[in-house]
Amino acid sequence: MSIDPSFEPGARQELGKYLFTADSIVEFARQFDPQRFHVDAEAARESVFGGLCASGWHTASVWMKLNIASSAVETRKALAEGRAVPEFGPSPGFRNLRWFKPVFAGDELSYARVVRGTRPLASRPGWSILELTCEARNETGELVMSFDSAALIKFPDTTQTSS
Repeated sequence: MSIDPSFEPGARQELGKYLFTADSIVEFARQFDPQRFHVDAEAARESVFGGLCASGWHTASVWMKLNIASSAVETRKALAEGRAVPEFGPSPGFRNLRWFKPVFAGDELSYARVVRGTRPLASRPGWSILELTCEARNETGELVMSFDSAALIKFPDTTQTSS
């Protein structure tokens, strides 16, 4: 079976960009991370950050949103071209989540994923674990967030022929 080159080790997929506004930072934080430096611009100025900044969970959530959207676009494109597409399963988890720099209102992050490799699952014939490094970078290219992720994936059987 040959694997789609976009799943080969080292393959990088740009997922898109997201502009963090003061409103989006506060809206997310009020629901999910209501610390003063995420919900109150005045209090944030007096904090260690010196200004309103996004929750790290917000930056990670945007990665997931863009990842799903990018995958949907790639799937539609592949199907339109008559190519088989893999089936994705759940994620068994992630490791090494790091937030390196604060993300302030007005920052636009670029998100990506890089394939580290795949390995077959003996417990689930036909399925593999797809291992990724996931990241977000600011406008100057500085890494602001990264984590290692895994997901179940079932590659199409390319040995079958269609008639």
